[in-house]
Amino acid sequence: MSLLPRTAEEFSSADYWERFFRKRGEKAFEWYGDYNSICGVLHKYIKPRDKVLVVGCGNSELSEQLYDVGYHQLTNIDISETVVSHMNQRNAERRPDLTFQQLDATQTGFESGSFQVGLDKGTLDAMASEEDCALAGSMLAEVGRVLSVGGRYVCVTLAQEHVIKLAVEHFAQGWAVRIHCLSGQQKEESDSSFALPVFVLVCTKFRQAPPSAVLELCQGEDGAPTRLASVPELLSAVKERQAYNLMLHKLRGGTDASSTPSLTLCHAATGRPRYTLTVQDSLPSAKLPRSNHFAIFIVPQGRESDWLYGSAEGRTQLASSAKFRRLVIVAMHRDQEYEDMQAVQSELSPMVMELAPPGMPANQQVPFLSVGGDLGWREVIGRGVSALTGEYSVEDVRGEDGHFFRRLIFMNNSQLVQSESRLRSAGTGVVPLCLNSAMFMEQLEIYFSVWSLLLASSAHKKKNKKKSKPSVSDAPALTGVKDRIVDRGFLCCTHHEVMVAGLAMLGMDAINNKDQPVSVLLVGLGGGGLPQFVHDFVPCARVEVVELDPAVLEVAQTWFGFQTDERLNVTLGDGLEHIKTLESEGGHSFDVIMFDVDSKDTTLGMSCPPPAFVETSLLKKVYSLLTPRGLFMLNLVCRDSALRKSVLERVQAVFPCVFSRGIEGEVNEVLLCCRSSGEGHKPHTIPQTLQQTARDLQKTLRANTQTAPCVPQIDITAILNDLKVI
Repeated sequence: MSLLPRTAEEFSSADYWERFFRKRGEKAFEWYGDYNSICGVLHKYIKPRDKVLVVGCGNSELSEQLYDVGYHQLTNIDISETVVSHMNQRNAERRPDLTFQQLDATQTGFESGSFQVGLDKGTLDAMASEEDCALAGSMLAEVGRVLSVGGRYVCVTLAQEHVIKLAVEHFAQGWAVRIHCLSGQQKEESDSSFALPVFVLVCTKFRQAPPSAVLELCQGEDGAPTRLASVPELLSAVKERQAYNLMLHKLRGGTDASSTPSLTLCHAATGRPRYTLTVQDSLPSAKLPRSNHFAIFIVPQGRESDWLYGSAEGRTQLASSAKFRRLVIVAMHRDQEYEDMQAVQSELSPMVMELAPPGMPANQQVPFLSVGGDLGWREVIGRGVSALTGEYSVEDVRGEDGHFFRRLIFMNNSQLVQSESRLRSAGTGVVPLCLNSAMFMEQLEIYFSVWSLLLASSAHKKKNKKKSKPSVSDAPALTGVKDRIVDRGFLCCTHHEVMVAGLAMLGMDAINNKDQPVSVLLVGLGGGGLPQFVHDFVPCARVEVVELDPAVLEVAQTWFGFQTDERLNVTLGDGLEHIKTLESEGGHSFDVIMFDVDSKDTTLGMSCPPPAFVETSLLKKVYSLLTPRGLFMLNLVCRDSALRKSVLERVQAVFPCVFSRGIEGEVNEVLLCCRSSGEGHKPHTIPQTLQQTARDLQKTLRANTQTAPCVPQIDITAILNDLKVI
C-alpha cells in the first residue's frame, strides 16, 4: 500500500513518520497483525502489575487494548509530536492514566531499572533499517538500561535477518533469548498483513550471566521451546520458518504445476530430518474428479530416489495417475523409526493440511495414499566416510516388485543412488524378473482406480478382482543381512546393460578367442557390478578397473560381492592420469575402454563424465590405446544441449564410427565408438550382422554360467534394437 516506506532508510526517519501519521489521520495502523493475533504471547510475558515502557507506540491501538484488559502502568513514547498529541487527546477521557510522551527511544531520560517490561511492536524493525544499525543498537542499549533485573524486552518483529541478528547478538550474553513464531495468525485478506510470519522476541535480563547462552525458539504462543546451541543456529531456524511461510503464502494463492516447492520436517527433539514433502499440482487442463482436491502420497522407505519419486518427470507422472488438484509427496528419511501408516498419518496431518490448495471445502476428507498399503522397508547395513566424497550409507531396500536391492548413497547427494545391485538369498540361483517401469505405472493406475472406487463407496465390494501388484511374498524371502548376497547376474543400471551388449560390436571371433581374450579398461568402479559381470560371463575376459576413491573399492568388496583375481584387478588412482601414463609408456592396448565416472561439480550441465574426460587430447589417447578392433564406450549424462553437441562433435572428430543408445526415462545415453569403421567409410545404418552377433553373444554369456555363481539376466538383442548412428 502507498503508506509503506519506499526505501528502508525512511523507516527510521522522524520526518517520514510525521508525514505518515498526518496522512493516516484517525485510522489506527497495526503493524504485523492486530491485538487478537499477539495478545496470547503478550499476556504470557507481561503481568498487569508490571511497569511497561512502550517504545515507538505510533497510533496503534495496542496500548489502549492492553489498558482495557487491566494493564494500567503503561508509559508510551514516540518520536512523532503529531502522533503523541493525537494519542493523548484520543485517550484523555476514557483512559486518563494512559500517557504518551514525545521522546527519543535512544535517550529516554528514565532511571535505570525503572521498568519491568519494554514493549516494542515494529520499532526495532524501523530503526534497524539504517545501514550500520547504530540507531537500533543505541535503542536496545537504552531499553536494557531502563529494565530491572528479571525484566523483559518483548519485541514484535518480522525478524529480517539483519534486524534479528542485531537483537539476538546484543542480548545473547547475560540475557535469556526466546523467539516465538506466530506464523499463520494474521488475517490474510487484511491490507496490513504480511506474507512473512510475525515473531515475538522475548529477552529476559539476568543478574548474573549464565554459563552458556540461553537461545530458544517456540512455534506459536504455547509451543514447547527448542534449545539452540548458538546464535547462527537460532538465526537459521528463524530463516527456515520465514521460508516456510513464504511458501505457504504462494501455495494458498493458487495451483501451479510448473512449481514444485519442497520442505523438510525435522524431529522436534533432535532436529534431525524426518520427512521431505514435495508439492505437485496437476495441470489446469487435467480432467479430475470434482471432489479430488488434495491427497498425500507416502513414498515407501528406500524408494525416494526411484525415478517415479526422485525426479521431476516421475513426480509429474505420479500426480497425473493420482488425479488430484494437489498431491503432496512425502519421503521418509533414513535413521528414523516409523511405526505404521496410521502413526505416520497422525504425525503428518496437522502440518500437511497447511499445504491444501485454495478453495478446498473445510470439511473435505484428505486421503493418505501409498502403493502396497505399507511404509516400505529399508535397513542401513553399513556406513563410512570417504576422504573424497564424505559420508556414505549402504542400505538394503525393497523394490517396487518386492525384490530386495542394495544401494550405495553418498550423503552429500542423498537423492542419487551411486551404485545398486539386486539381492538374492544365499543358495538361491534364480530370482524372478522385475517389473519394468511401464508395467509398474499400469499397476499404479489400477491402484489409484481401486482407491477411488473404495473412497466413493466404502461399503460396496466388487466380486471381480482386478489385477494387482505382485506381493512381497512373490519375491525371495530374505531375513538377516547375512542371508542376502548380491545377484551378480543382474545389472540394475540400463547403461551397464548397454555397455555389455555393445561387446557384440567386437564380433564373436574376438569374444570366443581364448588365445587372445577380450581386454577391458574401465574407469569408475562404483559397486563393481559391471566389471564383475564382464569377468563372470565373458569367456576369459581380462578387466582392469581404475578407481579414484579407496573407500569405493572397500565398499564394493565388503558389501557388493566384488572379487578381484588374475583376470580382474583394480588400480587406485586418477583415471585421466592413468590413461596418459599408459599412452606415454607405449605397449598397452585394450579391446574395450569404458568411461563410467560422474562429475562432482553440480553446476555443470553435464554430470557424467567430468569435462576433462571428453577433451579432444584425451580422446586421442583413448583412440591410440585401442586395438584395431577396439571400442570406446562412454556413459554420457548431459542436460545442456549445446554442451552435448560439442561433446558429440569432439567424439566424432576422433572416432570414425559412433553409435548412440538412449536410456528410456533418463538423460543418460551410451556412446559406442569404434576405432575402425570396418568398411573404410562412416556407416549410415546399423550393421546387418549385429543382430545375429547379439544373439550369439547372448548364448555365449549363458553358456559361461557354469563357471559363474548365477545366471546372466540380460536381453542383448532387445537392447541393441534401439541403437542409432550418429
